Amino acid sequence: MTDSADRDDPSRRWPRSVYQAGSEPDPRFTFANERTFLAWIRTALALLAAGIALEALEIPDHNGLRLVLVVALSALGAACSVLAFFRWARAERALRESRPLPSPALAPVLAFGLAIAAIVIVVVLVAP
Repeated sequence: MTDSADRDDPSRRWPRSVYQAGSEPDPRFTFANERTFLAWIRTALALLAAGIALEALEIPDHNGLRLVLVVALSALGAACSVLAFFRWARAERALRESRPLPSPALAPVLAFGLAIAAIVIVVVLVAP
């Protein structure tokens, strides 16, 4: 059986690059960071679901454009999930080191990617 000192040892927590830095922040901030991470994961799931739905719907194929959109939405979903982890780690490390939080690099990628996908869907696939 391990004691609490072993469980709280930063070298036993993953990722070590996060937990070995600085000192333990206020738990409220850590929980807020975790909720933000989970919100990005929900966004990634929604993007993947949108790609699957677009493939499942019987929309006329415009020279493979539907496949491109399916792949683009799925790739955005995958990128969102991976980048969400790195965003969580950067924010957690900044909290532990009492530094300002990093800017969200993920938001512009998703905003522009989704805007382009929406325009393509409306103009090409929905318009007669």
